Amino acid sequence: MVHEQIDTIDALMAHYVAGSLPEPARVLVQSHLEMKPDNRSLVNSLELLAGEALENVPEAAIADRDGRLATIFSSASPGTPPPAAARPENALFPQALRDLVGFEAEDVPWRTRLPGFREYPLDMDGCEVNLMWIRPGRALPAHTHKGMELILILDGAFNDERGRFGPGDISIADETVDHRPVAEKDRPCIAFAVSDGPVRLTGSFRQLIGDLIG
Repeated sequence: MVHEQIDTIDALMAHYVAGSLPEPARVLVQSHLEMKPDNRSLVNSLELLAGEALENVPEAAIADRDGRLATIFSSASPGTPPPAAARPENALFPQALRDLVGFEAEDVPWRTRLPGFREYPLDMDGCEVNLMWIRPGRALPAHTHKGMELILILDGAFNDERGRFGPGDISIADETVDHRPVAEKDRPCIAFAVSDGPVRLTGSFRQLIGDLIG
């Protein structure tokens, strides 16, 4: 996903500010900030630090300065951007996610992958991108990762060995994380996942069979 390790939310936000995330991961973070705007304070602080660092960069001469300025001034001025579409009442998806996939939660063309587990897969910018629906109380097979996986919880929640992830939370997992997410029993867990590598199933054979059949 990126060359450097991302193992904390702070590191993920730093890459977001730096503009180094692939588009699906950028949308995931932006959706997280829409759902939890209080967390934007960290992003604002990182943006301030980045601006201060930029001001301290030594000046450098621009090659063909006059030619570049002439090109800018002769180009057509951008039109007024269209107003952002109003968010539908009771919409589940944040605006950034809805803009990416092109529809709302009730319109997702789900595909059943396992009993009690549906997904809508996409491939974008070198990443595996999935919307996921997990039946209440359903456990996903224990697994680890051969890359990095980011999961944004949109509705409901799941629990694993690290704790609880509810609406607006981001789960960050890589090859160091071996987990078995279990959706909470009161409602389905709906999530948006971005990964840059496949999963590797773990756990006992007996547990795996039970989790696969749901």
